[in-house]
Amino acid sequence: MVSVPLFLFVTTVAVALVFDFFNGFHDAANSIATVVSTRVLSPGLAVVWAAFFNFIAAFIFPLKVATTIGKGLVVPAAATEYVILAGLIGAIAWDIITWYFGLPTSSSHALIGGFAGAAIAKVGFGAIIYSGWTKTIASMFISPVIGLIMGFLLMIGVAWLFRDSLPGRVDKLFRKLQLVSAGLYSLGHGGNDAQKTMGIIAILAFTYEKSIGRHPTDIHVAFWTIIACHAAMALGTLSGGWRIVKTMGSKITKLKPVGGFCAETSAALTLFANSYLGIPVSTTHTITGAIMGVGATQRLSAVRWGVATRIVWAWVLTIPCSALMAALVFHAMGLFLKV
Repeated sequence: MVSVPLFLFVTTVAVALVFDFFNGFHDAANSIATVVSTRVLSPGLAVVWAAFFNFIAAFIFPLKVATTIGKGLVVPAAATEYVILAGLIGAIAWDIITWYFGLPTSSSHALIGGFAGAAIAKVGFGAIIYSGWTKTIASMFISPVIGLIMGFLLMIGVAWLFRDSLPGRVDKLFRKLQLVSAGLYSLGHGGNDAQKTMGIIAILAFTYEKSIGRHPTDIHVAFWTIIACHAAMALGTLSGGWRIVKTMGSKITKLKPVGGFCAETSAALTLFANSYLGIPVSTTHTITGAIMGVGATQRLSAVRWGVATRIVWAWVLTIPCSALMAALVFHAMGLFLKV
């Protein structure tokens, strides 16, 4: 195998961390939209709160999601440095487009879509490990439904428990509890999403080591990769994503602190379960479904289903569109480089 220049390896790692930054930037809204829209925290304090929990997730969750991404989606032989680079660029491009239009799409699905699209552009559909995509595609449809059901049921349960309490007292209590739920959701977001980029970098490192004559026995996530990915995501979260905050926090449904707590807690529990099962679930889909479930407890018309439908279409298009962008980037590389 021809030796891969070190600068190409370093450049691709840098682009991967840029993607993680954009992941935090794009998905910051998911972590803070409810806590900002209910005015529990100012936008500035909210992003600091979310970024802190995004980072400390590095020391809490096992690396099962990273393993799924690293070994279960694309055959290692197809995951060259150019394939990974094209996949990352395609995912970043889709994130920027959807951020501009204020659509809370999944950075996770953009990443795996871009990775798959570039790999297919190189060697065809034989690059895909179809069995590994089963739980990922299933989570695309199941996670928002679980979030919706849990948000609905938790909101009903809380309303019943506090049915005889004064509204002002309930509001004061849940303004405090929402700090906890926002932290838990950001923890779950960091624990699931940062690992996806770790898996990509682990594949890249595996390919690079083989190219310089070493013989790694397995794809391994190094400690520096864990810290770098969580730090990049936390920095992205600090930068915020205010266009999407507006969509998530007010356009889907109006939230009070009690509703924000129920939505965030439901989404956090869903993310924790998926992270421990190694499923790269969409944090965006999960929190959106939970918000819709909370809104539906008031009345179905409390959810702006037109906005929700537009979001769902963006979800459906994310994997194919990011795959197409990555494939185009890979073919463009081929015009100038031997890829």
